[in-house]
Amino acid sequence: MENKIYILMNKPRGYVCSAVSDSHKTVYELLSEDLQKMVQGEKRGNRLHSVGRLDCDTSGLLLLTNDGYFSDYMTRSANQIEKVYEVELRDYVSTEMQIKYENELKKGISLPPEKKSLEQKALPANVKFIFENDNLCSKKCLITVHEGLFHLVRRMFLALGNKVESLKRISMGKYNLPSDLMEGSYLFFEL
Repeated sequence: MENKIYILMNKPRGYVCSAVSDSHKTVYELLSEDLQKMVQGEKRGNRLHSVGRLDCDTSGLLLLTNDGYFSDYMTRSANQIEKVYEVELRDYVSTEMQIKYENELKKGISLPPEKKSLEQKALPANVKFIFENDNLCSKKCLITVHEGLFHLVRRMFLALGNKVESLKRISMGKYNLPSDLMEGSYLFFEL
């Protein structure tokens, strides 16, 4: 029986979740040489891979494993694994508009097409705005989603007329990004 490896990484912006890239650094370059060899492993079922993906401009929690069953469970849409993101928006959102955002996202919003993804309906999501000082307008929030569609969070806010400036995943299921784990660093965990 092969050893199963489970890694929790704090992915920095500017890295892609792909084994090879012509234009960007890959998350696998942040791993030790021994782990990098597992990315190109001989046996396809034992290759180290990311559990889902974070796009190049998204930072935060990324799980890596060579356990296909774990990866499949965490990414299968029927399991609706909860993912929480910290979002910073381009535009401040007034109290009145925050209610509109919350209501629209709770219903499930129609996502605009982008690149390879056609227009589609997102599952219901929850948003909670974060207030700075006494300002009731905010451009920061936490959003909880239960699926992994292409550029999902970015497209949700685009549908609401705003733009995501910064996106960081802070949890995926029961796995949380430790506040003291520096960007580009990783740790091993057990199931």
